[in-house]
Formats: sequence, C-alpha cells, structure tokens
Amino acid sequence: MTTTPLVDPRVIALAHYAGRAVLENAPARHGVTFQQSVTLRLAATAGGPVEREQLVDGVVGALKIDPAQVHGVIEQLVAAELLAPVEAAGVRITDAGRELYTRTAGETAPVTARIYAGIPEEDLAVAGRVLGLIAERANAESATLPK
Repeated sequence: MTTTPLVDPRVIALAHYAGRAVLENAPARHGVTFQQSVTLRLAATAGGPVEREQLVDGVVGALKIDPAQVHGVIEQLVAAELLAPVEAAGVRITDAGRELYTRTAGETAPVTARIYAGIPEEDLAVAGRVLGLIAERANAESATLPK
C-alpha cells in the first residue's frame, strides 16, 4: 500500500519543474526562453505600456532572478521586436509580441487543462491556499537572508 506524500519542498519542486517543463515547451518551439515568455506575459497582461522598473519588479518577483538579468531579457525582447520602447522608461508589447504570446498561451492551455482535469475544485482550493501560504512565508524568509 502506498501512502500519499505530505507536501514538502521536494514534492513542491517536483511539481514545479514538471509544470515548468510543460510551460517551457511552447515558447521554446518559437525560439523564446522561459524568462522571455514570463516577461512577455507580464507585458501582454499589463493593459498598455508598462514602466521598465515595474516590469522588472514583476519578473523578479515571479522568477526570483537578479534585476540585471531581467533588464537583459527586456533588451532581448526589444531587439526581437516583441517589445518596443515607449517614452523614457516604458515598454509596450508589439503586435508581433502579442501574437506570439497569444499563440504560445493557446498551445499551452489544452495541456494545462489535461493536467488539472479531474482534480476536485475543493482539492485545488486547498492546494492553492497551502502553496500561497508557503510562498508568502518563503518570500518573507528570503527578504531576511544576506545578499
């Protein structure tokens, strides 16, 4: 008889990396890295131009990477004409960037639906609450660590 494992860092990491592998697939087929796809998604869902620092903060918060890396990713997306500079400190998603975001999101959606299919809503709600609390606590701990 097997027992269901309790949620711990290993279980969370295994689920994270399995899901990330799925989410990296569609952008990679279009020559876009995971970091670029996260940045593009934040720009696409911003509802208009976004300040670079706000975009950097969003990506740093999501991926826990160095801000300098995110600035480099933004420059890569500008060079690829998926983002365009706006005024002094902003960027906006281009038509090509929006089309790519829409395409990759559309390719990923059915896979995500299959992964979550059949999981009761109550279980998803509990998992969401637990993982949200773990993320909140981990972020608080991370803020206290020496840099």
